[in-house]
Amino acid sequence: MRVLVVEDEPHIAAAVERGLRAEGFGVDTAEDGEKGLLLARRNEYAVIVLDLMLPGRNGYDVCRTLRASDVMTPVLILTAKDGEYDEADALDLGADDYLTKPFSFVVLLARIRALLRRSSPQRPAVLTAGDLWIDPGAHRCGRGESLLELTPREFALLEYLLQHAGTVVSKTELLTEVWDAWFEGDPNIVEVYVGYLRRKIDTPFGRAAIETVRGVGYRLDGKGG
Repeated sequence: MRVLVVEDEPHIAAAVERGLRAEGFGVDTAEDGEKGLLLARRNEYAVIVLDLMLPGRNGYDVCRTLRASDVMTPVLILTAKDGEYDEADALDLGADDYLTKPFSFVVLLARIRALLRRSSPQRPAVLTAGDLWIDPGAHRCGRGESLLELTPREFALLEYLLQHAGTVVSKTELLTEVWDAWFEGDPNIVEVYVGYLRRKIDTPFGRAAIETVRGVGYRLDGKGG
């Protein structure tokens, strides 16, 4: 799941991004309202964390414009404005929750999870390929009765491959969907994590579920290898 953080204070944006990534979320950031609005309209996010006092276009205007454009992504306001009228205005404009600075990351994370439960009342379907399965709602996966211990990134990579089982997905697509669209590290990180996955979901079971399609990308066998 991806979260958009629209925050002009670099240290706060970096701290929130770091914390959310550690919890397995994909994160995009914007330092002003215009960029935040552009990203929110262009991409699908699970939640938008939105500051109110932004350069250019403020958070109130961003929220109002999103709702007028029928973008109904849950919006969590994160701001230093702690007046009751400020909160009422934000909620009236379509925000779903309101948290004032300074804040606890534990509380922020709990608020985000609450918004996710509210906006996705149905439990995500269990994905399977043969005896390989992943339960996104419970954050569990395994082969048959054997549970697999995956890191958040490995879990996200396996989930995406299972969602597209039988289809070749490119390295670029995986970088965009499992890492983020502005990933600036070594693109070979995909090969590294595919290797990690193979050692956990295939090697111990004598399987070969993940196929490398040379020059194109990767395909997960719809029968689980």
